[in-house]
Amino acid sequence: MDGFAAVDFEFARQVLQRGTAALFLIAFISTLNQFRPLLGEHGLQPAPRLLQWAASSKSRGRMLRPTIFRYIAYTDRRLVILCWTGIAIAAVLLIGLPQLGPPWVPMLCFLALWIGYMSITSIGQTFYSFGWEMLLLEMGFLAAFLGSDDQPPATAIMVLFWWLLFRLEFGAGMIKIRGGREWRDLTALTYHHETQPMPGPLSRQAHLLPRWFHKFEVLGNHFAQLVVPWFLFAPVLGLWIPGPVPAIIGAVAAAIVIGTQLWLVITGNFAWLNWATIVLGFSAVGLPGIRFEPAQPPSDPPWLIDGLPLYWLIVTSAVTLLYIVLSWRPAQNLVARHQLMNASFNRWQLANAYGAFGTVTKERIEYIAEGTMDEDPDAATWHAYEFKGKPGDVFRIPGQFAPYHLRLDWLMWFLPLGRPIEEWFTTFLVRLLEADRPTLRLLAHDPFGGERPRWVRVVTYRYRFATRDEFRRTGQRWMRDRRRLLVRPVSGRRESATR
Repeated sequence: MDGFAAVDFEFARQVLQRGTAALFLIAFISTLNQFRPLLGEHGLQPAPRLLQWAASSKSRGRMLRPTIFRYIAYTDRRLVILCWTGIAIAAVLLIGLPQLGPPWVPMLCFLALWIGYMSITSIGQTFYSFGWEMLLLEMGFLAAFLGSDDQPPATAIMVLFWWLLFRLEFGAGMIKIRGGREWRDLTALTYHHETQPMPGPLSRQAHLLPRWFHKFEVLGNHFAQLVVPWFLFAPVLGLWIPGPVPAIIGAVAAAIVIGTQLWLVITGNFAWLNWATIVLGFSAVGLPGIRFEPAQPPSDPPWLIDGLPLYWLIVTSAVTLLYIVLSWRPAQNLVARHQLMNASFNRWQLANAYGAFGTVTKERIEYIAEGTMDEDPDAATWHAYEFKGKPGDVFRIPGQFAPYHLRLDWLMWFLPLGRPIEEWFTTFLVRLLEADRPTLRLLAHDPFGGERPRWVRVVTYRYRFATRDEFRRTGQRWMRDRRRLLVRPVSGRRESATR
């Protein structure tokens, strides 16, 4: 740290800018592939219907977060154009081309990503209700003010990244401590690897580890989320304490955060949540002794201060003041008895509250959609539709999809958690009866090869990972037992499905 300039954090700046751009690239690709069948003009939850509702009155309009589709009528074609634009901007930022120009060039690029993706999440309804959506938006906004390659990053902006990482990690830790008893009696991860939304290839191996290891995992999680985040701010002490010690403390804290997130990456599929946290972790990695060497003199008041142009110093200071004001409520939320999780306190989704898995489910219930070509559903042979990430075939090894986000698969995990059948799921069953091609492309396997089934139904099963002995005997990764018929056989002649 050197006054207004974080001269030792050039490497951190590069990781933040390019890492955030990479996550936006994945987010726009995910939207390009999935938004239209889920939320498009003929989707499971059509976005145009939401926009019409919001336009019906001023009060309803205020409930909708900012989106360009308030001013430009939504069509699937315009959504595709927005996605390809976002992909192109994210790609050039990932390469680093805008960063070669003056700081306002990458600023405009990141703000374009921020506004463009917010326009999507604002109309994404249930399928875009995940905490990592607002996390990516906040990262994109802050990345806009990291500057360009010909000057050091501003100290204030780096501190705002630490504040974001602190809210993310400490908020998640407090949610757990205040949440289910399993986090306090150290049993949470005895269940989590098996019951998490979308297990990965190594989740079963992690689940089968000894109980003492799972307790150690929980203790490590509490340490990483409740203790370590405080030390992320240590590098700022370098403004007053000479030597590398403050930067080393910050780097060690960052390494612990990154290490715990890598464990989550290899044992699960949490879209880009873990990768975003890893990118943020690098914000606290300074390289003492490897100082930024600007082409211009380090200071030439009033136009150049600590290597930063005066106009850029004013811009970054204004953003910092804005964040100081916006951070009051999320700071209160961290110590509140009724802590909010994944909540935004303003329309622009800045300075948000984060958290995840305050409770851990103890058993895994799966909804299995099945179809048949037979005329008589009572005597029919039923075939299951296979999802890309959601467990189904008991012999299949769970795939590794993160940081890509399989939105339909995630929503299928939420359905059995005490919720009634949602309208989008009823529409999904109708789409199966219609053999709707865009919907079927969201799945891994259509047992009818694009043909319309005569009937569909939904059966619930309890899934658990096979023990080592069970796997040797059967070759199954999962063991399951049928619970009940959730949705009785429905034919294409009917409009909807009911319990």
